[in-house]
Formats: sequence, C-alpha cells, structure tokens
Amino acid sequence: MAKPLRGVRILDLTHMLSGPYGAMILADLGAETIKVEPLKGEGTRKLLANDPKNSLKGQGAYFVTLNRNKQSVAVDLKSEAGLEVFYDLVRNSDIVIENFSAGVTKKLAIDFEHLSAVNPRIITCSISGFGSAGPNYQRPAFDQVVQAIGGGMSITGQDAQEPTRAGIPIGDLGGGMFGVMGVLAALYEREQSGQGQHVDISMLDCQISMLNYMATMHFLSGDVPHPIGNSHFVHVPYNSYPTADGHIIIAVIFDSFWDNLLEVIDEPAFRDEKYRTQPARLADKEFIDRRLGEILSTESSEHWLAALTEKRIPCARVNRLDEALADEQVLSRNMVVELSHPEGGSTKGPGNPIKLSRTDEESFSPAPLLGQHTETVLRELLGYSDGQLASLKDAGAVA
Repeated sequence: MAKPLRGVRILDLTHMLSGPYGAMILADLGAETIKVEPLKGEGTRKLLANDPKNSLKGQGAYFVTLNRNKQSVAVDLKSEAGLEVFYDLVRNSDIVIENFSAGVTKKLAIDFEHLSAVNPRIITCSISGFGSAGPNYQRPAFDQVVQAIGGGMSITGQDAQEPTRAGIPIGDLGGGMFGVMGVLAALYEREQSGQGQHVDISMLDCQISMLNYMATMHFLSGDVPHPIGNSHFVHVPYNSYPTADGHIIIAVIFDSFWDNLLEVIDEPAFRDEKYRTQPARLADKEFIDRRLGEILSTESSEHWLAALTEKRIPCARVNRLDEALADEQVLSRNMVVELSHPEGGSTKGPGNPIKLSRTDEESFSPAPLLGQHTETVLRELLGYSDGQLASLKDAGAVA
C-alpha cells in the first residue's frame, strides 16, 4: 500500500486553522510535510495547550489534530542565516503553503517572486481572508468575518433578526479545502509546463463560490433569500422535527416520497388530494410542518426512523457530536482515528475523508514537538554537517 502524494514535499508555514487544515489534508494524502516554525513555535501550539480537558501532554486539540503527519523544523526567517536555510529547503521542495496576513511574505522575501527565483518549479499557496488584490484585500479576517461578508450568515438560522454562523468554521475550513484543490491543480499543470506558479486563495471567494445555485436564483429572480431554519424553500416536508426523545429530519424531495409518508403517518388531513403534488404542500408548509411535528412527538426517534426507512423515505436522527462520532457508518470508513503524542499517550480525532481504491494507505504520525525534526531534515535532506548545524544553533537561526 502507498499514499497518493508520496514523493511530494511541502513546506508548511501555516498557523491557526485554514492553512493548517489544508496542509493536513495534503499530509494525510502522503505529502512529506515539513512544518517550518518560528523558534518559539507557531501560535496554534498555545491554543488549549494548558487546558486539562482539551490537551494531550501540552498539545492542545487544535495542534494535535491539524499537525499530524508533519515534521517540525524551527527556523528564524527574520535572520539572514535562517532565510538561507529556508531557501535551501525551497530548492528541495515542491510546495510552500502559508496563511500570513497580506504583505508578510513579501516583507520576509518568501513570496512567489523570491521563491521562484530560487526554484522555478516551486508552487506557492496563500490562503487569506480576501486574496492578494482588490480594494479591501489587506483587512484582517477570521472565520466569522468571511462568513458574515460572504452572505452565508444571512440565510442561516430561524429568522433575519438573528443571523447565525455555521456551527463548524466553514470560512476557515473552506479556505483550506480550496487551497488543496488549487495546489493539486498547480501540481498537475507543472507536469505539463515544468514550471511552478502561485495559488491565491481568498476565504471570501470560497464563501461566494459555495452560495452556488442560490446566487444564480437571486440574479434570476431579484429576490433576496432569508433564513428559513432547517426547512427548504421548495420541498415540503423537508425539516427537522421533534420526537419523544430527540429530533429527526425528513426530506420529501419527490411526490412519490409523500405517498410513502402517508403509509407511515396517519393523518386524515394529509390525504387531501391536493397535497399529492409539491405546489400545494409548499403553500401549506406551515400547517404540514406543525402537524407533522405534533404527530412525531408521540413516539421515539428509533420508532419513526425504522418506519420511515422501511418505506425508503430520506430521514436521519439529528445526532449530537458524540453520537455522530460513534455512528457505525462513520466508524466503518475509518473516520475516527488514533492521534498519538510523540512522547506517548493518544486521543482520537477525525480521519481522512478522501478514500482511494489503490493508493489507500491511511496512517497518522503524531503532531511534532517544536523543532523535533530540525537536525534530521537539515542533515539528511540538505546535507548540512555537524559544524554547520552547530553554527546555525549558536547564531540563533535554528532550534
């Protein structure tokens, strides 16, 4: 068995969430990923590091998860000697991925212009809030900022008076995912041209892209959508409903599903002939949802899910986080994996969702200690001598 990106080398300069998540996906897929950190470590190392509930031997949940399958090399990029070490690493690498604020890479002389002069085949990827150009590209951004500007918050929640962010940080995670797509596209193109290029990922662009058909509907109709909770603007019933012990969702997409639902739900009013087609159900959406909720509340989720599943009606339990992570389908696909610490001990975290039929190896090495691999990488990859390593350490260029 092997991993599909074996032989690809990445220099990971990322911090927080969007960049580390993208680099993690690439590392999970087999790219040799060298995390190049400041001598005191990148900031995410400190998040939850001292929280007894959410850390493992001084590594917080963020760092344990996002930096698996990576090596750590500590280099001072602000020193002349440290910058030369980094350039040597670039000469021997394929990709540099970072999510610094606008202007930082140019200031440090590690932007694409500088790095492509060192290695014409290098691919650089920047993941930022607003990209590298435009009237507002220099403003700071975090997940909720781009969720807000990107319009997603305005259509999430129960009503327009209380805009709601997505429960998962889709602004950050979306930037990381699109970063992976961009890097892989650039790698493929390099096979044809022999040249590297820069991948410019704006988290806001990603949010706009994910508006997808809703944006097109707006341009066609001129209507501005508003939040409708868990229901749908076309299909009825399509919502979350209370049961005696929790909530389930039912998604009646086709009229045939409605016919099947009537074999499960004994409600005379639903048997009105007009409800056999979607337009009438949409017109009476409030009544159908309210009455369906009243009926479903009389029995357990398990009862209703069994009956609905038998009739092949799309349905599901609204799982809590612990229930989702214990789901038999999730576990069967190795989506909960062991995450260990370099000094022993382990916890669990999400697996790799990309499943391939042939290069299907899945393994997860521990998130590294700060500078754990500095000597190994510089000696074995770059051929530095003991004397060179000692000089660099003495000068405070590496650690």
